[in-house]
Amino acid sequence: MSHATDTGLPFMKMHGLGNDFVVFDGRARDIAITPALARLVADRHRGIGCDQLALITAEGPGDAHLTFWNADGSMAAACGNATRCIARHLMDDLGRDALHLTTARGDLAARDMGQGVTSVNMGAPQLDWAEIPLAEAMDTLELPIEGGPTATGMGNPHCTFFVEDAERVALAEFGPRYEHHPLFPERTNVQVASLIGPDHLRMRVWERGVGPTLASGSSSCATAVAAARRGLTGRRVTITLDGGTLEIDWREDGVWMTGRTAHVCDGVLTPDFLGAL
Repeated sequence: MSHATDTGLPFMKMHGLGNDFVVFDGRARDIAITPALARLVADRHRGIGCDQLALITAEGPGDAHLTFWNADGSMAAACGNATRCIARHLMDDLGRDALHLTTARGDLAARDMGQGVTSVNMGAPQLDWAEIPLAEAMDTLELPIEGGPTATGMGNPHCTFFVEDAERVALAEFGPRYEHHPLFPERTNVQVASLIGPDHLRMRVWERGVGPTLASGSSSCATAVAAARRGLTGRRVTITLDGGTLEIDWREDGVWMTGRTAHVCDGVLTPDFLGAL
């Protein structure tokens, strides 16, 4: 497979509440994403700039298969906001109001909720230490770390701290300290969250392989699950992030995430840009 042609490589720029993505559509052509290409495209000065890259392909039993890369070139099994953005695009493209998507996380259902709102079922949360994964057997509800965070898997690992005021946490220092904690052999996403009303959380996020982001879908799902497990909220919550608000509903069939998305523009990576790799 080749990632370059004489005419360049088309891409779409999308975001969910400011959590932004460069998306490649590989349903009709072979596209190879390398860690080097992911890092260069994600560079906000020398590339396009994004939190994650995503590739759409036609493989598998669903309507499309999605693969994700973080800004540092590492791969991610799940990316909730990117899934919602791509689902919105595919529903518009295919004239559908529901989709069956496949990812490394598993099969995900997406629905058009009307008025530009898209909902995706991110699957059942992983609550056992080995599934998240953690480095050793322990209760995931309250880890033996200062602050007693909760660990949750949503196809990627999450560590959620419940604090009095999420706004006051120095995330640039706090996030990397726990992203690389030895309890998380695959690193972890880090959230700080505070209860600001009944079933309403304020959350800020440090994403594994990215850094601070304006929003994170899988982090929102993990935080909602953690809050419900700890008795802070019910299973249906509103989460206010730096970039906007998501509605999370932990149902019997999985964790549903609902909110708005934006398709910003389409463009083409030039042969010269690709050749520089």
